[in-house]
Amino acid sequence: MYAVRLKSITKRFGTVLANDAVDIDIKDGSIHAIIGENGAGKTTIMEILYGFYQANSGEIELHGKKVHISNPHDAIHHGIGMVHQHFMLIPPMSVAENIILGIEPTNTAGVLKLGEAEKKIERLSEEYGLQIDPQAKVESLSVGLEQRVEILKALYRDVDILILDEPTAVLTPLEVKEFFQILRTLKEQGKTIILITHKLEEVLEVSDQITVMRNGKKVGDLPTSEASAEILANMMVGREVLLRVTKPAVERGDVILKVENLYIETDGKPRLKNVSFDVHEGEILGIAGVEGNGQTELIEALTGLRSSDSGSVWYLGEDVTNRSARQLRENQTAHVPANRKAHGYVSSYSNADNLILGFHHMEPFCKKNGFLNQGVIDENAKSLIGKFDVRPPISDISTSSLSGGNQQKLVVAREFHRDPKLLIIAQPTRGVDIGAIEFIHNQILDLRARKVAILLVSAELEEIRSLSDRTLVMWEGEVAGEITADEFNIQEVGLMMTGQTGS
Repeated sequence: MYAVRLKSITKRFGTVLANDAVDIDIKDGSIHAIIGENGAGKTTIMEILYGFYQANSGEIELHGKKVHISNPHDAIHHGIGMVHQHFMLIPPMSVAENIILGIEPTNTAGVLKLGEAEKKIERLSEEYGLQIDPQAKVESLSVGLEQRVEILKALYRDVDILILDEPTAVLTPLEVKEFFQILRTLKEQGKTIILITHKLEEVLEVSDQITVMRNGKKVGDLPTSEASAEILANMMVGREVLLRVTKPAVERGDVILKVENLYIETDGKPRLKNVSFDVHEGEILGIAGVEGNGQTELIEALTGLRSSDSGSVWYLGEDVTNRSARQLRENQTAHVPANRKAHGYVSSYSNADNLILGFHHMEPFCKKNGFLNQGVIDENAKSLIGKFDVRPPISDISTSSLSGGNQQKLVVAREFHRDPKLLIIAQPTRGVDIGAIEFIHNQILDLRARKVAILLVSAELEEIRSLSDRTLVMWEGEVAGEITADEFNIQEVGLMMTGQTGS
C-alpha cells in the first residue's frame, strides 16, 4: 500500500521548470529519501505535497485516494506534516506554547487549557523517545532539541506522513545518532517518513527506498539495499563524483593571523575565554565544536562584526584588534559567514549586486564620481556565475529566488574571487548538495595551494577532517584541544566537542 503517490507533477516558476512530470511512490510505514543537487526540485515537490505550492499539472494520491491540497492546513488535515530546514519556532515561548500555536485548546469560556496540552505533549514525547520538557523555553534548547519540538508539533496534529527537509544539517554526530533512533521509532509506530537530504551516508543508514532527482526530473528510484554512495552521487550529478578530496602537500609559510588571549563577554557571561592560536600561509586551521561554544563570537571578532573585551588580533604583523569589517575587507580578508541569509547577502538584491557587496565602493565597480559601473558589475556577475555554476545562471534575478546551495555558491564566489590573503569561512557546505560540496572543497584547497591562510569553522567533522591541516576543538568558549591531520579521529573529536575525552 502506498501512503503517497505523486503522478506527473509539473511545476514552473516563470521560465524555470522546477519539476518536470515527476512520479514518486512512497510506501506506507517506510523511510523514503529524496536526494538531488540544490535546485534539483526535491524540496519543491515536497512543498507541493505540503500545500505551499500548487502544481501546474499532475495528481496527488494519499492512501489510494486522489486529493487536492491547496495549503498547509489542508495537508495537516490529510495527515501530512513538514519540518523545514530553518525551524519555525518563537524562542521566548515555551515548548508547549510553540506546539499548540494556531490550534490552542480552550474551554467553553475561551480560556486556554495549557496544562492539558502539556500532558498530551509529555505522552507523545515519551511514546516516541523525544525527551522534551513541554514547559522549557525554546531559547534554552540546543538545535537538536529544537528539531524535536518541530517533530512534536507535527505529531501533536496527528500526522501520519512526516516530511523532513535537511534534518541533520545542524546536528552533532551524537544528535544524528539519537535522531535516527527517533526516526526508527516513528516508523515502528506506523508513521511514513520522507527525508529530503544530500548526506549520502545517512541516507544509506536510515532509509528504505531512495528517489534521485536531477534538473527537476526523477532520474532514479531504488531500494536502499541496492545503493551505494558512489552510485547515488553519480546519479545526482550525472557524472562521476569524488567523494573524498585530494589534499596535496603545501609548505606552510609565514603567520598571517595571530590571536592572543581573546576574551569576549555577552550579558555578563564569558563566551570566549582567552583563546589563542595562529594561522599560517598555505594552512587550513579547522575549528570543530558544537554550535554555541564561542565559534560565532570568535568569527565576529576576527571579521570586525563585534569588539573583543580583551586580547589582541594580529594580521600580517599588524595589530588589527577591533578594526571595522570594511577595514579588514579592504585589507584582503574574505569572510563566508555561517548564516548566509542573515550576513552573506541582501535577499532583495540581484545576484549581480550581491556579487559586489562589500566591494561596491571600490574600483572597478564604482567610478571616481561615486556612481556604480553597471557594465563592469554585469560582466563580473556573468563571469562568477559561470565559474561557480550558480543556477539558474541569471545575474539580474533576486538572490532570494535561488536555492540555499546556490545562494551559498554565490557568496563563496564573491569572497574567493577577491584574491584574499586570509579566508575565514564558516559552515561552507551547510545545506549544499554533493556536487557543490566537491566544488567548494576544491576551491578551498585551490586557495590553500595559492598560500592563502584559511580558518575553517564547521560542525561537519568529516569536512574538518578532510580539509584541515590542524584542528582546534572548542568547548564552552575555550580551546579543548589541538589535533593534527594525522591524529584526527572523528569519534574522539566528537567526544571533545561535548566536553568529554575518549578512553
